[in-house]
Amino acid sequence: QVELVESGGGLVQAGGPLRLSCAVSGSSLDYSAIGWFRQAPGKEREGISCILRRDSKTYYADSVRGRLTMSSDNAKNMVYLQIYKLKPEDTAVYYCATSRSPNLYSGMYYYYDPRLYDNWGQGTQVTVSS
Repeated sequence: QVELVESGGGLVQAGGPLRLSCAVSGSSLDYSAIGWFRQAPGKEREGISCILRRDSKTYYADSVRGRLTMSSDNAKNMVYLQIYKLKPEDTAVYYCATSRSPNLYSGMYYYYDPRLYDNWGQGTQVTVSS
């Protein structure tokens, strides 16, 4: 089982940057993809980025492309999400999650579709003030 612990959230001003971290641990780090997701109040959980293990490529949702960077440090078992130019609409709980779904490469879903992910961290709250 993979354990995920997010950190780095808080109250931040609009326009500023923020880096979220996800610590990955467990007896068996068996997953095919790791992603970042967010859920704003009253909205569905949204996939925003992911890294595929097979080729280490990173994918971003159109809604956030160009405003954030996802990276990983395999030696430290850490995954990061750097968000630039924060907006009030970025206010949400941010989660990292891993996928072992057999449908990951089926072509039926974007790689960062939350439905493909079955192991979730507890989330970290990000609140952006205007």
